[in-house]
Amino acid sequence: MIIIDGEEYNATVESLTRKAEFLDKYAQRTEDGVLQREIIGVYFNYQLTFGYAPPDEYQRLWDKLTEPEEFHTVTVPSPDGDYTFKAYFASVADEMIRKYKGRNYFQNLTVEFIAQSPARS
Repeated sequence: MIIIDGEEYNATVESLTRKAEFLDKYAQRTEDGVLQREIIGVYFNYQLTFGYAPPDEYQRLWDKLTEPEEFHTVTVPSPDGDYTFKAYFASVADEMIRKYKGRNYFQNLTVEFIAQSPARS
């Protein structure tokens, strides 16, 4: 189960990859080769692949993930329960698996959630 902007979506999470990305205000080497840097913060970004969802729910999720909004509030699974943060969506993709009785069926819906602000600073 995933929650986006307060709405629950009945789609299983097939795979979830989380990355802690370090963003620098600056990072440069001095003449003696020593790296100097100032970290802005650590951003938790996620890539999800969804498993089965009923066709209407799948379409509702696709519509939400491709909504032209700057940021969304998302809740994803984490080791401590759930993790909620503001993010934008990138690289939404899926693939068609078959056409049956005039209806097209898709699977392997993937999305990247890129955090708006640092989780740790």
